[in-house]
Amino acid sequence: MNGSNIKMNVQKFGNFLSSMVMPNIGAFIAWGLITALFIPTGFFPNEDFASLVGPMITYLLPLLIGYTGGRLVHDQRGGVIGAIATMGVIVGAPDTPMFLGAMIMGPLAAWVIKQFDRLLEGKIRSGFEMLVNNFSAGILGGALAILAFLSIGPAVSALTRVLVSGVDWLLETGLLPLTSILIEPGKILFLNNAINHGILTPLGLEQVQQAGRSVLFLLEANPGPGLGVLLAFMFFGKGIAKQSAPGAIIIQFFGGIHEIYFPYVLMKPMLLLAVIFGGMSGVFTLVLMGGGLMAPASPGSIFAITAVTPPEGMAYVANFTAILVAALVSFAISAIVLKRSKDTETDEDVAEATKRMEEMKGKKSSVSGALGASAGAVGAASTASGKFPDDVQKIVFACDAGMGSSAMGASLLSKKVKEAGMHIKVTNSAISSIPADSQIIITQDKLTPRARDKRPDAYHISVDNFLSSPEYDRLIERMKHNETKEQSALVDDSEAHAATGDAGDAPLLTEDNIFINKRFRNKEEAIRFAGDALVKAGYVEPSYVDEMLKREEITTTYMGNDVAIPHGTEEAKKAVIKSGFTVVQVPDGVDFDGEKAKLIFAIAGKDGTHLEILSGIAVICAEQSNVDELVAAKSPKELLDILNSK
Repeated sequence: MNGSNIKMNVQKFGNFLSSMVMPNIGAFIAWGLITALFIPTGFFPNEDFASLVGPMITYLLPLLIGYTGGRLVHDQRGGVIGAIATMGVIVGAPDTPMFLGAMIMGPLAAWVIKQFDRLLEGKIRSGFEMLVNNFSAGILGGALAILAFLSIGPAVSALTRVLVSGVDWLLETGLLPLTSILIEPGKILFLNNAINHGILTPLGLEQVQQAGRSVLFLLEANPGPGLGVLLAFMFFGKGIAKQSAPGAIIIQFFGGIHEIYFPYVLMKPMLLLAVIFGGMSGVFTLVLMGGGLMAPASPGSIFAITAVTPPEGMAYVANFTAILVAALVSFAISAIVLKRSKDTETDEDVAEATKRMEEMKGKKSSVSGALGASAGAVGAASTASGKFPDDVQKIVFACDAGMGSSAMGASLLSKKVKEAGMHIKVTNSAISSIPADSQIIITQDKLTPRARDKRPDAYHISVDNFLSSPEYDRLIERMKHNETKEQSALVDDSEAHAATGDAGDAPLLTEDNIFINKRFRNKEEAIRFAGDALVKAGYVEPSYVDEMLKREEITTTYMGNDVAIPHGTEEAKKAVIKSGFTVVQVPDGVDFDGEKAKLIFAIAGKDGTHLEILSGIAVICAEQSNVDELVAAKSPKELLDILNSK
């Protein structure tokens, strides 16, 4: 396994840990506020209210984490059995808050019952489903709770004691500030979730039980180092970096979204020294003055830090001083780096750094647009590589499976080619089967390296989405300029019509498969809903849904213009029974890696029979006004009528 894969796996693991903790941060804050207000040393001591503190940290918080972790693996059923198993670790080690135990047992229990459900899939007699489901969850949950009680709970308790002893040793020897050497670069590499939620949060909560506060909550969440970098750019930067720094400061310091400053550091790698020494000085100040928090501060905003700072002693002074010291040290080093730098950063520098940040993160950043209009435009621009062919005859759109996004892109470019009066073949393909005679290959940016490996001799174009890329118009203009002779007629329309003919009169989209005014917490939930609808409609086998989620992990299926088209991997083609679609309308939008999808077209295609309607969807959704009209539809019939009328 190479370094890139290791980093990606650590990021995925960290994101999974974060997905267990982040939805429950409100409960952590509630517990922290009750602790701050009502314990004997709180603002308003109250013995009755303070009796909530112990049960919340012992039972409520671990059970929430265990339930959330289980639900991530196997929906509601996984959440229930995850909570049951978590109870085993809680009772098995009553003296230790079982956050680590919950992070282990919640997902593990859900995985066990998921395998059980797969084993019995299609084998349960009609009418006995509820009986089998309830008793299997109860029996497996009880068994796992006993296992956790006997082994996992005591083991996690012992491990926690060892780790806490290690932290105490670092504090006693004065070496805790050295952790910034790992933590600050780790944040830039998006490994902070694994560090913060996998190690610091559970250990910090254990320290809170003993001392009422923990410095560990501020090792990663301290906004001082990033604030210093942004202040230096505000005073000594140039171009878009200087212009965007004040807005970035507001987002980072008050909003708590630290990744806003990562592109600035990536643009000048020497600034890693600034955030490392800033972090170290902040930790040193915390240790020296006895600072710390009562609960995790997430996001790392000054407001969140203030809310969970313990009221007794000099905690506020210590915490705010540590943030100030970290910011000043980081600012001083950053100023030296920027003033000594001989090159002049440009808008493209910021955009390129933002693009590198998003590549490391593995998805689009929700705050990259705040880095300025110029940077955003450059960062969103498509990139190309290879020698542009003199006589273009064949353009191929490629995606992982060749079933969805590539077909939409091919349809749009085909329309533009026709309108330009050119006769060039435009088709779509899976990356694994790109035709040997492909001259220009267009892929989403995350898939371009695979396409380049497959056909290194072709001219490759990377786009951020297939529905609204400006690269199409640039390509048309370039082909017009280079066109020297007539080419063969545009293809894919005839192929699509022939394939559609094979499907007979069976409808690919019906009112029953259109869902209006839905809400989802995340894209995984939305994709699973749409995939389950495909299963119920008889278009695919249940295994297709898991392949849809796997496809989404490769690169986002967000197409632009508020539209996403989740579909299976190439491996999933064997799970398709017949071609069909579901349409899910989400007026409030659901996050697809930093973009809001309000229309979700879940597709399953067999033998290419879905291509004609998919082409139509692409043409319709290329116009934002059409998408807005579909999002405003009040009934499945109205939405279907709009699609047909367009």
